[in-house]
Amino acid sequence: MDMKKRITLELRNRSPAEIAELVVDNSRSADGEVEGLTEAFTELEFLSMVNVGLSSLAKLPSLPKLHKLELSDNNLSGSLDTLSEKCPNLTYLNLSGNKIKELSNVEALQNLKSLQSLDLFNCDITSLEDYRESVFELLPQVTYLDGFDQEDNEAPDSEADDEDEDAEDGAAPARDEEEEEEDEDEDEDGSEGAGLSFQPNRAHQVDDDDDDDDDDEEFVEEEEEEQAGLQGDKRKRDVDDEGEDDEDEDE
Repeated sequence: MDMKKRITLELRNRSPAEIAELVVDNSRSADGEVEGLTEAFTELEFLSMVNVGLSSLAKLPSLPKLHKLELSDNNLSGSLDTLSEKCPNLTYLNLSGNKIKELSNVEALQNLKSLQSLDLFNCDITSLEDYRESVFELLPQVTYLDGFDQEDNEAPDSEADDEDEDAEDGAAPARDEEEEEEDEDEDEDGSEGAGLSFQPNRAHQVDDDDDDDDDDEEFVEEEEEEQAGLQGDKRKRDVDDEGEDDEDEDE
């Protein structure tokens, strides 16, 4: 697919001014030139044109908000001065896998004052003696060359940078496993506490049952005593009646 058609497809019925990121990797450029990209992409911040057959950047439009540019695996050897004119705010530039052989080829990048990261991996220039020292000296604004600074410290991961930006925007930080385990332990402790708090109620219920049993026993004893008293009275009356019968017989 040619680059112009690919860009139209990537728009997805949006206007160019709405696009902040554009990827047209592996499409085909016409005669090694940029095509289909216009100055209407005023909000474009990230552009990737990997392996599209570019040999010149002469037709690159003005993209003042562009910060990251991916141009790896093309046929570029010069015309890099266009970048400082059309993309003056670049902070990241990937030129790996191109036909850049001499320091003079990257000298034009001196005018990219905001450039922090430059990638020339798999370019012939990397085989030069003192390559890294020479590039850092030529481009003092560059902090990372081929992913490492002058002290061989690796460049921070771009995904980690995105996470930091999300945190600054107010996004809730991800909870780690330890915090989740602590929450689970607290939930378990709460459940155990609830079980313990239930025990006094059980004890109180048992006490109530015991009191009911005592009341039942007292009631039975009272009934037995009443029955015993009634039987005693009956026996007494029977004795009195027998005495009266004896007196009548004697008379």
